[in-house]
Amino acid sequence: MKLVIFRCLRQSKNHASEKSATDKELQRKSSAIPKNFPEAVKILLLGTAESGKTTIIKQMRILHINGYTDDERRDNIPEIYQNIHESIYQLVQHMSILGLEYQSCASKHSAAYILSMGDTAPEYMNEEYCDHVMTLWNDFGIRTCYERSNEFPLSDSTKYFLDNFERICQDDYIPTTEDILHSRKVTTGIHNISFRVQIPKYLGGGEQIFHMYDVGGQRDQRNKWIQVFEGIQAVLFLISCSDFDQTLREDPTQNRLIEALSLFRGVWQNRFLSSAGFIVFLNKQDILRRKIAAGKHIVDYFPEFEDFCNSPQAESCFDECDWTKKFIKQKLIDITEEPVKRPSRNLMNHNAKRECYYHFTVATDTGCIRKVFNDVHQMILHDNLAQMNLM
Repeated sequence: MKLVIFRCLRQSKNHASEKSATDKELQRKSSAIPKNFPEAVKILLLGTAESGKTTIIKQMRILHINGYTDDERRDNIPEIYQNIHESIYQLVQHMSILGLEYQSCASKHSAAYILSMGDTAPEYMNEEYCDHVMTLWNDFGIRTCYERSNEFPLSDSTKYFLDNFERICQDDYIPTTEDILHSRKVTTGIHNISFRVQIPKYLGGGEQIFHMYDVGGQRDQRNKWIQVFEGIQAVLFLISCSDFDQTLREDPTQNRLIEALSLFRGVWQNRFLSSAGFIVFLNKQDILRRKIAAGKHIVDYFPEFEDFCNSPQAESCFDECDWTKKFIKQKLIDITEEPVKRPSRNLMNHNAKRECYYHFTVATDTGCIRKVFNDVHQMILHDNLAQMNLM
């Protein structure tokens, strides 16, 4: 009996000693984490034009750099005015192209007024201009034209700004954060934002610096992308899921979603980005749901959608919107499983499976982006720890 008790005590003592050593090792590794993390994480935003990249940059400013002052908000007024004017101007232009009729003579008069201004917004929104815009937006013919906006280039924020036009045209108007997030300006060249994010205490605490780069998504801007490929730790690729029924502004014969998938393939297989982590934001889920509710169907543009819905490996979904977003995600997964044409010499193991992380997002929803970016940050932290053999 004494021998058994002695053995138990010795095992207990050994276990306690091992646990103490393990705890000390964990503490040692945790204290090393802030010193060993890269000084800054470089994230590259890629995707086609109007996929939401610049909106993500704005969200990072809101979430990590104190947002916008009143003066900075006022600086956005001309851009918002231009967005509104371009939207109503495009709608009026396409009324005749689509063979649509105005509901009233007043609407016809307002349409002539808008067309006479050209495509440049007024510096100030006077009462006459505001009355004409509101008359048009309340016209049944213009609303019908808007419902067919997949047939011509129109900003995704058209409905948001025209629904809020009465507030925006006030003399004392100061853009809200949501107004700024919905505003759009074509990105040319390379833009970047730097910010700091807290590292969780269980990983040692401290801060991590992020440099996020946004480059234009238009075809004529993509030749500039390679300038920022060096030293990139993560690629954040944005796909606009609502683009399935639209064509490119620069090429009316090319479906936007097909263009985005082709672009993703090129970026995924780019040997200069072979060591970068990949995160895909399947963006504009709100617009996707709205389109499907309005009777638009992806099967009309991607016939293989029907086979996907009937395939045994497809996950069960609640409704057509779920099926659609899962279908688009599967398209991306299929691309990542294609053989790499030009393997990078930097990869030690060409057969190693690369990870790609997917998130369904609404870029204009700050709460959504806060949650998703937290997940992205955790992924980057854990990848860094794995590279340092700390996990």
